[in-house]
Amino acid sequence: MPASRRYEPVRRFEEGTESNKDKEGKLLSTLPLYLAYVATAVGLLGGFTVVYMYITPYHEVRLIRAGNRAAAFSLGGVLIGFGLVLASTAAHSVNLLDMVLWGAVALAFQILVFFAAALLLKDLRAGIEADKHSYGMIVAAMSITMGLINAGAVTY
Repeated sequence: MPASRRYEPVRRFEEGTESNKDKEGKLLSTLPLYLAYVATAVGLLGGFTVVYMYITPYHEVRLIRAGNRAAAFSLGGVLIGFGLVLASTAAHSVNLLDMVLWGAVALAFQILVFFAAALLLKDLRAGIEADKHSYGMIVAAMSITMGLINAGAVTY
């Protein structure tokens, strides 16, 4: 085996590395930024949910409470799709404003996905309200797919 390919044991303590105390201090000093990103992401998710439920022609929460699985599949998939983008923006944004701006772009794309699903399934409202599972699943699949594409696209 060439010398460059030899594996060397991991050294636990090297000269010049941070002590555990330094690492704990760094962790505690970054906690406020972590909390800011989480709070911003939760706020974006909440805002997105309100906007999404406003533009849809059916009442997701009422349908879900009545046991409508199609509405649950649809809304669940949409939230997952948007959440995927939020996770990517949190990981790749340079600051909170950057995260909010990319979150707004993701919101717009998820809304477009809903309109595309409505074009594809002319009777989407009736299908969701009638608890046609396939309708909810296709909306969920389209939303998750767009979320994955957006999440990959926000990496720069």
